[in-house]
Amino acid sequence: MSMVTTDAKVIADNFLKKPFILQHSLVGNPLFELSRLVELAKSMPSDGIEYNSGKVAVGVKPEDVPKLDMPAEAVIKSIETANAWMVIKRVEKDPAYKAVLEQFVREANEAAGRKPSDYSDLEGYIFVSSAKATTRFHIDMEENILIQLKGDKFLRTFDNADRTLVGEADIEISPAVHRNRKYEASFEERATLHTLKPGDAVHIPYTHPHWVSTGDTYSISMAMTWKTPEVRRLNKIRLINGTLRTYGRKPVAPGVSPMRDAAKVIAHDVLHAVLSPLRKSQRLRVFLRGVIYGKQANYYLKTQKQGM
Repeated sequence: MSMVTTDAKVIADNFLKKPFILQHSLVGNPLFELSRLVELAKSMPSDGIEYNSGKVAVGVKPEDVPKLDMPAEAVIKSIETANAWMVIKRVEKDPAYKAVLEQFVREANEAAGRKPSDYSDLEGYIFVSSAKATTRFHIDMEENILIQLKGDKFLRTFDNADRTLVGEADIEISPAVHRNRKYEASFEERATLHTLKPGDAVHIPYTHPHWVSTGDTYSISMAMTWKTPEVRRLNKIRLINGTLRTYGRKPVAPGVSPMRDAAKVIAHDVLHAVLSPLRKSQRLRVFLRGVIYGKQANYYLKTQKQGM
């Protein structure tokens, strides 16, 4: 059974370019029941789950977001009353979710006329949010289709070319910098609102700014993400740029200097080859982030309690 339904012209005109609505057939799938998500959370490393209070303003500073002093499993079990926002990261590590992710991304890309060689790095992120919760203004460094499974969700997207919203320095990648971006009330008049009900989905292309709120009941959704070869290259450059900025440098944006871009890609690949084996251990991942990027690199681990 096909998971993805969309208008052929809409997807041809907008895929990887602009946000647009499509539909999916995953509503009612037992993988997205709360009891199954509790089991998924129990199987994840502590740096694979992030959660906090969902009762926040869209422009709240990261350091002012109220934390939740309860285990991740308890947050899911009490999501109807917890006033919480949660993301379970990299769920493709579980074979059942990996199979759903692979089929969904394949069907979406095929509908757009793209081949398996045109994408890689499939990752899945499941969001469990209480009613009236907010996902703050941010950008994602992957191609993304957000599918709605339970409850209503309201997504505001913004023009990706408008650098008065998010500047190039704010698109750099650094574990020392919170992913949420500064938001001003005046931004709202430039938003496009997408209302998502169970069975709806929205494509959010690479680095398109957006923020999200939930409706009157708790919400479950999943981000199906992947990278194109160009996104992989840009992210390598932006990670090196973000690292350089951590140490006080002012790197040039991708595309300004092809020679510098090439050097950054090589530097990234060398460092990745050295560090990747070490990052298989959560303890070493946390340690390396702290050594390279400072104490802020593990900000989301500081007040979360894992386990029952």
